[in-house]
Amino acid sequence: METIEKRQRGRPRSFHGPAENSSVQSLDRALRILAIIADGDGLSLSEVAAASGLAASTAYRMLTTMEGHGMVEFDRTDQLWSIGVETYRMGSAFLRRRKLVDRARIVMQDLMEKTGETANLGVAEDDCVVFVSQVETHQAIRAFFRPGTRSSFHASGIGKAILAHLPGERVTAIVRKEGLETYTPKTITDAPALARDLLQIRERGFSIDDEERHPGMRCIAAPVFNEFGEPVAGVSISGPTVRVTLERVADIGPLVRDAAAEVTRMIGGKFSRAG
Repeated sequence: METIEKRQRGRPRSFHGPAENSSVQSLDRALRILAIIADGDGLSLSEVAAASGLAASTAYRMLTTMEGHGMVEFDRTDQLWSIGVETYRMGSAFLRRRKLVDRARIVMQDLMEKTGETANLGVAEDDCVVFVSQVETHQAIRAFFRPGTRSSFHASGIGKAILAHLPGERVTAIVRKEGLETYTPKTITDAPALARDLLQIRERGFSIDDEERHPGMRCIAAPVFNEFGEPVAGVSISGPTVRVTLERVADIGPLVRDAAAEVTRMIGGKFSRAG
């Protein structure tokens, strides 16, 4: 009887429930269970099912799926479910981003005051750049990127700054997968031309988005590196071409490059010349 009772605490009597009708509903249920597990200190299956309002067989299906991804763990001795190591990795990723945003803020404020233009912070995702922070200029006409805005690597200053310091095979894989979409007449849509631009970026330490994503807007950016010397983010300034002229690039570029280098130092990163 003791053996049977232990089995019941960790898994249902039978596991033949109907398939879920909606993948979104399944995801919602799985996330609900994950939150319950996170709040507990080792929970039996019956406790998880009761707290989530789900049948034991459904809860078990969710738990075993998440177990396969490392999101939860099952102690077969105590027959209890607990949070998995993969959630720690994801949480750590959030904390790293949060540290980056917080520490970059003062550098971005200084950069905005020195250049008179909006300063931006973007992070690299698998297929794009995501803007996560911005310090706006006081100018009436200014660039604005809502936090969460996504931009293609090849058509943004930060994106090209990151690409320029990735291994060549990684750049090739990104271009092959995502393509080189045309946004304006100045967008770089040819792989050899992009390669030449990335070489110039590596040599001078900053990139230029010359109306390649938005007509009438120019952006100057430089990469931020993590502790492994990998480009994980970028700092930029952006503004209308009537103010961010090509003549000003020689003055603004080093300021942006220095700002990105300062953020790299603040997060414990190290510089890389990989190409």
